[in-house]
Formats: sequence, structure tokens, C-alpha cells
Amino acid sequence: MTSLRSILKAFVLLIGLASPAVAGPYEDALPKFAADSYADTEAAIGAVAGSGNEQSLNLVEALRDGRLMIAAGQVYIRDPAGKFVDAATGQAIEPPAGAKPVRVNNRVRRAIEAALGSMTLLSPDAAIRLDAARAVFRSRDAAALPALEKAIAQESDTGLRNALESARAAIVLSTPDASSSQKLAAIENLHVRGDQDALALLSSLPPGTSADVSDAAAKAAEGIRSRLALWSAVQNVWYGISLGSVLLLAAIGLSITFGTMGVINMAHGEMVMIGAYTTFLVQELIRTHAPGLFGASLFIALPLAFLVAGLIGILIERTVIRFLYGRPLETLLATWGISLILQQGVRTIFGPTNREVGTPAWMSGALELGGLSLTYNRIAIVVFAFAVFTTLLLVLRYTSLGLYVRAVTQNRRMAGSMGIRTNRIDALAFGLGSGVAGIAGVALSQIDNVSPNLGQGYIIDSFMVVVFGGVGNLWGTLVGAMTLGVANKLLEPYAGAVLGKIVLLVAIILFIQRRPRGLFALKGRAVEA
Repeated sequence: MTSLRSILKAFVLLIGLASPAVAGPYEDALPKFAADSYADTEAAIGAVAGSGNEQSLNLVEALRDGRLMIAAGQVYIRDPAGKFVDAATGQAIEPPAGAKPVRVNNRVRRAIEAALGSMTLLSPDAAIRLDAARAVFRSRDAAALPALEKAIAQESDTGLRNALESARAAIVLSTPDASSSQKLAAIENLHVRGDQDALALLSSLPPGTSADVSDAAAKAAEGIRSRLALWSAVQNVWYGISLGSVLLLAAIGLSITFGTMGVINMAHGEMVMIGAYTTFLVQELIRTHAPGLFGASLFIALPLAFLVAGLIGILIERTVIRFLYGRPLETLLATWGISLILQQGVRTIFGPTNREVGTPAWMSGALELGGLSLTYNRIAIVVFAFAVFTTLLLVLRYTSLGLYVRAVTQNRRMAGSMGIRTNRIDALAFGLGSGVAGIAGVALSQIDNVSPNLGQGYIIDSFMVVVFGGVGNLWGTLVGAMTLGVANKLLEPYAGAVLGKIVLLVAIILFIQRRPRGLFALKGRAVEA
């Protein structure tokens, strides 16, 4: 009896070994990849994505990255290290001869994106689920709908749930056999989403869409356009404030020197450039000797840029400008020559090419508020510009240096007769204005190319701000910078960047004809004489 049972077990085992393995959807789809046809590959991707096989995600990612290989009718996956595994079994094998990657086109790429989205919708990683929802929204693949419904049912994060529901709405709106009520609900969802992607989807309904759905989509699209136009205007105002803060930083030092001494300093932009190159040197030293301090590099560069630019400014005033007071044309020509010398000096030392100034991690990224995108580096520059403005205002208001500067600005002869050393105040004021330009260079190094020509892009705008706001008046400089910045950005969408600047220049010329002293004219006997 025992021997009979043993014989039966052996017979069953032999039958099992002789029988072919039971193939599933995953295994059935592999020969379609080997056919190397775009249509077959697209069909195979859908079958693999819905098979539930543990190798599915690895295979589709390999196809996306160009690592899905075929040779002699067999399909293989090449890992990033160059090793080959059998796509059917996952077993490592020797590299087959004549292996070549499966070809893809744009249609296949869209299928890959949809498949990856549907397979990662249930990932434990929230970032992966969000990327998957966005991929499904773009692809609008109806095959992902079951996985999408399951993901929505178990999603607890509100933002992710909204992204998943938007993806479902995109699929429903693109599905011909969806009911009108389903499509109307999808339109409402997309209207709430309210971005450019939703607008594009609502504006491209498939042929044969019913009249009620088309009307609802048109109404929702119009609402989105109005909302986007409003957000665009708000975004342009923010860009204008950002540009105004840059102009404020570049012009505020010029306002001090121009207002105190009446010097047309064409080398003011080079003080900005020197501050930017000081930042570059500080970061290079930190990268070499103390990489852990890179996040604080800008805070280290700020006082150094102020000192370097300020000392150079004092040197220029003591050696050149003090001999040219009262002769504005000669001052203009002399400072223009100094600007050329400084540019060539920097070009000789650092070279003519742009230098890389890194952005610390705390200034990277953006803050999204509705349809408004606020980059952290621009936010930091706006805050920094107002901090510099406030500091200078306090210095000029509550310190003895500020009192002397204001006295010399309003009536130089009277200040001198009261015992104020006007020559010394001139040098200190010029150094203060140059130092402020240097710290402006620290900020501008985060949003502009650091090159010998950096300052040339801001000198004309700085003079426009100072003249428009009122020579020597910090409040006028603030109002002038913000007004010109916002006006420039609001004009750009309609007139273009160049024509917009021309319009502003003409407007300032006409304004100066009516108010020669600017928005906020200084008061004083010498000023009013």
C-alpha cells in the first residue's frame, strides 16, 4: 500500500514538472514588447499596469528610462548598473547578444506616464501619490480609473484628495460614454481647480459633447479666464514690488551722495558690482575651508561688502571727486572713467565671464498663495531692501552723522559756518552711499549674473528713481523705486520690455517739466535759492 502511494506521488510530481507554467496577463504582454511595434508596446503597457505583477512597476520604469531590452524574441530589464534580468522571472542572466532597447514615441511615452501614475496612486509616499495624480490628470487614461477610485476612497490628505479628484474629473470629461451628470460634476471640479491645465481641458471637449455640458464648460472656462487674469495682475504687481526693491537697493546709496554733494556718480553701479564680487569671494572661501557655513555666507558677505565698497568710495572721493565740486560735467566724465577702470580691473582679476554665486537652501523654492507664486529669494530681497531703507532712515534721523549730512544737504555754507567739517562729511557720505551700493550687490548676486558689467544695468534706472522721487530724499527714493517698478511690470505685458521703459522715460521727462525737484522736494535756504 505504501509503495503504491509513493508511486502515485511520483506520478503526480512528474505531471506537474511536465506541465507548462500558468501564464498571467503580465507574461502574456511580454511578447508584445518583443514585437517592437509602437501599437503593440502601448497595448502591452496597459496590460502590464493592470496585471498586478510585482515586476510591473520595474518594467515600466525601465521602458521609460530606455532600459527595457529585447533580444531573440525575449524581453530583459537592464538595471542602472548595467546588469540584465529576465523580465518574466526577475532572475539575473548574462547580457544577451544583440540586445537593443524597445523603441518609444510620444504616444508610448504618454502611455508610460499613465501607467506609472495608476501603479503609484496607492504608494505610501505622499509625494509619489501626488506625482501619480498629476500624471493621470495629464494622461487622462481611463484604465487608471479603478485605481484612482480606490486611492480617493482611502486618501486622508485634503490636498492630495483634491488632486486625485481632479484627475478623475479629467478622465470623466474625456470619456465619451460618461453620463451628463458625471461630466457636469467633473466640470465643477475643474472650475474649482481653476488653473491653465483645467482651462485647456475645458476648452477642448471631444466631438459630440451634449449642449448642456458644452455650455457648462464654456461658462466654467470663462470664469477661470477671469480668475487667471486677476491673479496675473496680482503677480505682475508682485514682480513690480520685487523690481522696485532691487531699484531701491541700487538707488538708495546714490540718493545720499547725489543729494549731499550734487555729484553725478557714474561709478555707482561699479560699487554694486564690487559688492557682488565680494559675495563671490566669500562663498569661494567658505566652499574651500568651511562648507558647513555656506547657509550663512550672505550674512558674512554683507558687512564685508559694505566695508570694501565704502572704503573704495572714500578713496575715490578723496583722490578725485573733491577736486571737482561745483563742476558737474567734469564730475560725470571723471566718474565714468573710474567706472571703466573698475570694470577692467575686475575683468583682469576675475575674467570676463560670469561668476557663480550660490543660493543658500533657505532662499530656494517658492511660496504658493492661490494663483500667486512668491519665490523665497525675491521675498528675502524685498524684506532686505526695506530693512536697509529703515536702517538708513534711522541713521540719518537719530545720529550725529545723519544730522550733519542733512545740514550739509540743505545748506552747505551755513553748515560750514557752524563748524561742520563739510569735506569730512562729504567723504563719509560718499563712503556710506558706496557701502550701501555694496550690500545691494550682495542681494543682486542672487538674481542676476555676477559679471564686470553688472552695475551698468542699474545706473540709469537708479538716476531715474532719484530724480523722480526727489534728490536727497529717502522717502522719495522709496516711492519712486516702487512706482517705477510696478509701472514697468504692468506695462510689459502690453508694450513689451523695451517700449515699456521708453514710455516710463517719456513720462518721467514730462513729470520733471512740471515738478523739477521730483515728488518730494527738499526744503532749505540753499535748496530753495
